[in-house]
Amino acid sequence: MSLQQDIQDIARRAKTAAARCAELSSAQKDAWLLHAAGTLETRRAAILEANARDLAAAREKGVAEPLVNRLALSESKWRDMIAGLRDVASLPDPVGSVERTHVRPNGLRVGRMRIPLGVIGIIYESRPNVTVDAASLCVKAGNAVILRGGSEALQSNLALADALRCAARETDVPEDAIGIVDVTDREAILHLVRLDREIDLIIPRGGPGLIRTVTENSTIPVIKHDAGVCHVYLDASADPEMAVGIVIDSKLRQMAVCNGLETLLCHRDAAATVLPRVLKALHEEGVEVRGDARTCEVFGDARPAVESDWTEEYLAPIVACRVVDGMDEAVDHIRRYGSDHTEVIVTESYAHSEEFLHRVNSSVVGVNCSTAFADGYRLGLGAEIGISTSKLHAYGPMGLEGLTTLKFVLRGDGQLRE
Repeated sequence: MSLQQDIQDIARRAKTAAARCAELSSAQKDAWLLHAAGTLETRRAAILEANARDLAAAREKGVAEPLVNRLALSESKWRDMIAGLRDVASLPDPVGSVERTHVRPNGLRVGRMRIPLGVIGIIYESRPNVTVDAASLCVKAGNAVILRGGSEALQSNLALADALRCAARETDVPEDAIGIVDVTDREAILHLVRLDREIDLIIPRGGPGLIRTVTENSTIPVIKHDAGVCHVYLDASADPEMAVGIVIDSKLRQMAVCNGLETLLCHRDAAATVLPRVLKALHEEGVEVRGDARTCEVFGDARPAVESDWTEEYLAPIVACRVVDGMDEAVDHIRRYGSDHTEVIVTESYAHSEEFLHRVNSSVVGVNCSTAFADGYRLGLGAEIGISTSKLHAYGPMGLEGLTTLKFVLRGDGQLRE
């Protein structure tokens, strides 16, 4: 069988499985999620051994250590992955819920019912825990999923997917509801994104090259985010201690993630007081500061920034910093250079916080909190399929509801259109 036929066979089996998944009860789907958590725990040693092979291969190829860390199924990642399965099982099932019911003048009752999307293709890089997160959310929302991970995590992904499919065989979920592409050939992506008869949605998660390949070649609707150029704006009234804590957590909690801080903006009235403390704390943690002229004036260890720094997703111990004259300039900077991902203001002014929330329309906008909260698990979604910066259908971290759509349901007692 050729690669194209192999991919098409996976998609056709997923389409058949999706029809069955759409009719599963919440109890049946939750039973699979809980059994999958147990199966993963039982196979933990074998899965971690597969992960170790991926890590060794990545280091042998000279992959940068921050990117190697993305591959690792650390103790905390494993714990979160298992907890995510159980959390998704505990979430309300959106499928079948009826919203926005109203009655027309002729007595016809009109509502909108949540239904699964169908078959969802996930194309992702690095993080093997995405295999579990994506499958759990897709199946809970009544969908089938086709997983195509990166070559760097192939052994981990195959081991995880096999455990999920095994749990499906032992419960009521069809095994082919969790499809896995087991080849690393990039040609597989091109075949996958053109199967619009079998697949209903493509979600790419990875670097600019992957996103570009998918969007330029897909005949299937795509939900994506291109980059995570996230901002923290220190307002004139920012509390210095709070500012240091928020900036440090936003930048250093985990640098190789899309919700990490990349650009720091500071009101000119806080430039001589709050900003030096914040930048000193970053510098002491090994973060390189690239600043505009006013930043370099107040912090001598800063390097002069260039235009490209404002659009850079570093995913590394580097931060860009700019001093602005006020809210208008901060908002203009975010609109011009941002990626519609996550922006936060640090302020003691209620008026300024409300203005920021209303004027900045990125997918996640916060007041006095870390950018790290732009995460499905932290926002109460159980887990996330990804973060969308495409405004159509879903925006921001996508959980169960983002993996469904709405159909109209009509209830009458003989009404005819006249």
